[in-house]
Amino acid sequence: MSIGAILIIGILFLEKIIYIQSAAIFLFSLAIIQVFALQYFLKNLLKNEVIKNNLKSRIDELKANLEEAEELADHKSIYLANMSYEVRTPLNTVLGMLNMLKQTDLDSDQEAQVEIAEYSSKHLLQLVSLVTSNAEVDAGNLTLNLLAMDLKSELSRLLKVFEYQAWEKGLEFEYKFLQEQKDNFLVLGDSAKIQQVLINLINNAIKFTNYGKISIIVDQTVGIDDEQIITFYIKDTGIGMRQEEVNNIFSNSVKSYTKSMMQDYRGGGIGLSISHQLVEHMGGELKLESKENEGSTFYFSLQLKKTLNLRTPEEVFSPVLLDKFNVLVAEDNRLNQKVIKFLLERQGAQCTFAKNGLEAVDLYKILDFDLIFMDIYMPDMDGYEATKFIKETDKYLVNNTPIIAVSASAFEEDISKAKLAGIDDFLAKPIEVAKLKELLIKHSNEQTSA
Repeated sequence: MSIGAILIIGILFLEKIIYIQSAAIFLFSLAIIQVFALQYFLKNLLKNEVIKNNLKSRIDELKANLEEAEELADHKSIYLANMSYEVRTPLNTVLGMLNMLKQTDLDSDQEAQVEIAEYSSKHLLQLVSLVTSNAEVDAGNLTLNLLAMDLKSELSRLLKVFEYQAWEKGLEFEYKFLQEQKDNFLVLGDSAKIQQVLINLINNAIKFTNYGKISIIVDQTVGIDDEQIITFYIKDTGIGMRQEEVNNIFSNSVKSYTKSMMQDYRGGGIGLSISHQLVEHMGGELKLESKENEGSTFYFSLQLKKTLNLRTPEEVFSPVLLDKFNVLVAEDNRLNQKVIKFLLERQGAQCTFAKNGLEAVDLYKILDFDLIFMDIYMPDMDGYEATKFIKETDKYLVNNTPIIAVSASAFEEDISKAKLAGIDDFLAKPIEVAKLKELLIKHSNEQTSA
């Protein structure tokens, strides 16, 4: 471009169109512009080189920090493993000596004291195992070890330890296993990981409960072909949580607890995100319902294979619904869908499922239903809002379809809110077959009368 400008000036000068003074001034100006342009180019080049060097230094620094963090994590794992070993060794000795002491002649008071010491030692052993197990999960070391297990037998021993822990804090503690009496079989599952989840959740339930009761329910009443759906409920009457805390609780369990909670309950809340990962890895979903100052309910379902079935002759079963009865079930959890489908179909109902409130409203508009089971807490649109929209439809004004709320925690606030939303009845999880039958008979008779 500069060469072209010089050639043009030269031609104009030779043709005597411009004079030598004008040509000189123009060439001088062009030279100055080139000097500034060159200076700007070199400056930018130098600046880019500096930026490039800074970026390279930053990348090298980040790599060094990452290597340091990985090395620190390795040291942490080694430390936890060593700590676990150092604590387990004397604890096993203590438990061995206590077991030997139990074999001697003790009076009733001494037997009680030894039993308390034994269960306290087992609780400490659980906590040590929990720390190392949680660290393994946090590091992403998740592999399932599926073995045949008798849940009632294995979990009874575990829950007995927590019974003493709750007793020390002045809390009621109950646990029950719901199962069909006619079935006697084992299931294939990872007992250690199931227990790890329960230890995390029950520890927190006791930690965050000052008075009242801790209830553990293991529901084994739903079997589908060669599969058994087992639902675990951990309920407490503790301090509970606000809705915003519930929404974030599994993403970062430690930060989700408020500062005052962590000060009052040192160590509380640890392990919830770990439990969430474990349940998800086993094919379930950990869920939570909570009310501030009323309590919390954690629950999850697992679908496990039956093994070593020993069935007694099955009793003659007759459903309570003899005529065709269509039911809409709004439930977002797939395993919970299987549970309620099994229970309803055994009673003669035909089920259609919606995975959220929005879908329930759309299905109600296009299909005919005799009854609606509405889960309270669902994504996109909850049960209360879905009920409101259903009741505003022209179809509802004509049919007046009964709506039954379903929730894992029948808090007074939930029941009152359900009534205000125009819900006809309330069914608590785990679903009691007798209560379900009662509601089906009641509302099927109402439909027949209508």
